[in-house]
Amino acid sequence: MLENTDLGKLIIRLTLGGLMLFHGVAKLFNGVSGIEAMLSAHGIPGFFAYGVFIGELIAPLMVILGYHTRIGALLIVFNMLVAIALAHGHQLMSLAGSGGWSLELQGFFLFIALALVFLGPGRYKLKS
Repeated sequence: MLENTDLGKLIIRLTLGGLMLFHGVAKLFNGVSGIEAMLSAHGIPGFFAYGVFIGELIAPLMVILGYHTRIGALLIVFNMLVAIALAHGHQLMSLAGSGGWSLELQGFFLFIALALVFLGPGRYKLKS
């Protein structure tokens, strides 16, 4: 009775896309200067910071709407790999004060997006 994989996929899409979208909206209103500085410190041109809008605004909307979900999820995977490499690499093997993994949030975004790459959007989606 409770088995509904399409509804489960919708819940996963809405959760991943909705939570990631908050990060994109924050960068939309507050700018990406911090990301530009981080990129420059690694010898990467600062204009690549604007790519965060693809990974944190466009891709989450694709996932939420179920429009080319696998591509949107793959963009989020890439976004999170870059974020972990540039901003959180030093925390990869560390625990937070509460005992959890320091990268729980980043890990959630990365692995749920990766799962969606393989699962697809389910039945409740925009036609694509």
